[in-house]
Parts: sequence; C-alpha cells; structure tokens
Amino acid sequence: MNRTAEIALERRVFFAFVALLTGAGPGGRWAIAQSVAEKPNLLVLKKKEATRFILKQPTPEYPALARMNYIQGNVRVLVTVGEDGNVSEVHVVTGHPFLALAALKAVSNWVYEPAGQRRGPREFMTFVDVRFSLQFKQTEQMPRTPERDLKRQIHPPKLLEKPADSSHAIHVPLRVLVGPEGDAVDSLPLEAGSPLLAKARRIVDGWRFQPARWGTLPVPWYLDVDVPVESWPAAQTAADTAGR
Repeated sequence: MNRTAEIALERRVFFAFVALLTGAGPGGRWAIAQSVAEKPNLLVLKKKEATRFILKQPTPEYPALARMNYIQGNVRVLVTVGEDGNVSEVHVVTGHPFLALAALKAVSNWVYEPAGQRRGPREFMTFVDVRFSLQFKQTEQMPRTPERDLKRQIHPPKLLEKPADSSHAIHVPLRVLVGPEGDAVDSLPLEAGSPLLAKARRIVDGWRFQPARWGTLPVPWYLDVDVPVESWPAAQTAADTAGR
C-alpha cells in the first residue's frame, strides 16, 4: 500500500472512531478531526461525560421569530473548552438557523469545571444539544410542516462581493450561518477536514453578505460557499511540507 492510500485509510479509521465516540454528523467529525490535528493533546469527550463538568449553564432565550413560526427542535453545537473551564470556541453542527443563533450565544457563556488529568487541567472538545420546545394546549394548533412553510417565505442570503478570479485556487466548502446584520456568525466544513479550514474561516469572517429576509425583516440563515484559500502551487507546497 502506498503512502497516499495509507493516509486515506488512516483518515477513514479516525472519522469512524470519532463518529462512534461522539455520534457527530459529517461536519462535526471533520471539525473534530481538524482540531485534533492542530492540537494533538485535545481531549474529545462524550456528551454525557462532559455534562458532569458543567458549572454554569445559561438558558438560551427563545427567538421571537422562531416562536411566531412554530419552529422548535434541537441545535447541536461543537464546543471547545479551555483549561480554565471557559468556552473558547463554539460552532453549530445542526439546527434551524433561527434557533442556532440563540444556541451559540447561550453556550458561549457556559462555564465548565476544568477537565483534570494527572498533569493538570486539559482543554477538551465535546457536543452539546440545546433543546427548544414549544408548548401547545391542543396539538391541532401546531402546523404540520412549519419549517417547510417558513422556508418558502425566506429570501436566502447572498454574498455581496464575490472573490477575485479563483479558478486556480484551492477551495474549502463551508456552510455559513449568516446573521441578520450580514456577517458570518459561524461556519462548518462541508467536506473532510482540510489543513486550510482555519484560514478559510478567517477569510469568510471578512466577507459581507446580504442577509436573508422574511418579508422585510432580516433573519439568520445558512448559505453554502466555496472559499478560495490558496493557489494550487502554494497549496501543493503546504501539503507536501505537512506530509514530510
């Protein structure tokens, strides 16, 4: 087996391991793989295990527009907790965009007891499921397909300024949560972990978008984008250097 095939096999095994450990979807697995590659000492904890360390857990405010449109359900976020127990990074993995923004704001303020090891506190990563639930006195009050009904009314976000000619660039596909102010609130990889993911996220953070609209109101919504990161020669050089 040549080295390329070996690397591909190692990646498949690693993703399978992460999937078993966390129950993460593809975007979550790839984000974990990237983080572990960048920080080999990073712990990856199961949700139940990480729950034991929670000290402060502010409840998210239920978004008025979500309540108005009968939107409910879980938002899964990928959380990185620093050695001091504070959340240092949080990304949405799945969840309706109306709810995702509220979940991000709430979980970013959670506080954990540092995950102790023999050598002291350790940075760790885990998943959190934030539940948004509406209560109805009568079930017939609930529309049958509220998310589908809302989606038909949404004018999706648009990138205001397209990147310069990128036909010879390496691209990193991301799913961007565009906020009502037209900024990239969050992003998640759509393909297997790339060493250029962090750079792609920094580039997207500088982009401006026309936010999605529900009627005349700007609302948070997802947009899939291909982010040109580096030219092919530069990307190939970086890959060759990393492989040595």
